[in-house]
Amino acid sequence: MYLTGKQMRLISKIMQVFTESHNEKEIREIVGDLVMQLLQAQYYASFVWQDDSASFASAIQINMDPANIQQYENYYQFNDPITPLMKRYEVAVRATDVLKQEELIKTEFYNDFLKKDGLCWGVNLYAWQRGRNLGDMRIWRDSRRNNFSEDDLRMLDMIQPAFTNALARAREYAEPRNATPSLIISLSPREQETAQLVAQGLSDKEIARHLNIATTTVRTHLENAFRKTGASNRAGLAHKILS
Repeated sequence: MYLTGKQMRLISKIMQVFTESHNEKEIREIVGDLVMQLLQAQYYASFVWQDDSASFASAIQINMDPANIQQYENYYQFNDPITPLMKRYEVAVRATDVLKQEELIKTEFYNDFLKKDGLCWGVNLYAWQRGRNLGDMRIWRDSRRNNFSEDDLRMLDMIQPAFTNALARAREYAEPRNATPSLIISLSPREQETAQLVAQGLSDKEIARHLNIATTTVRTHLENAFRKTGASNRAGLAHKILS
């Protein structure tokens, strides 16, 4: 398999994220954006299988309608003809590897869920450890693009062991014990730390050094914090945190 310079740089960034200190949801979200770039995909979702309820939960989505994701959690996952088959794999697997595309497009799942967001070609990657699901990646392209290739599967398989190990370590991530202002309660622990350092006047590079993460990861946390708190800039974010 030949990797372009851009693909090698993206894989390097993905591996760097796996070495950083993030909780499991942050890992799935940050890496999701990079994997979409790596595979030239447009849509991403991630869940964690819950054995006790026999269902997927802890959803993350990129470029998909949150209401549609909620519908998946409430209904479509129980009427999903491909994911139960795909999650049996411990390697990357395409939707077309478990169900022919001409059969998939006849289903309610395709016409009322996938098609709603423009999803056509899918590939999933699952993190399994001793029979326990730690999380997954669901990457999709629209109908204007081609299905995922064998090389795409190989690239996902390259990162799968590190993905699994990072999620396993994140299960031991210690939640901050200090009280969090109600306005930012929806932020992840790492987003809260980043926002609090912004409020202290630190630059992106200083925050990256302080948290031992990449500057691009800091910016991802800040973008999420802006979106979740409604702040439009660093000063606004600091005001919301300190008020």
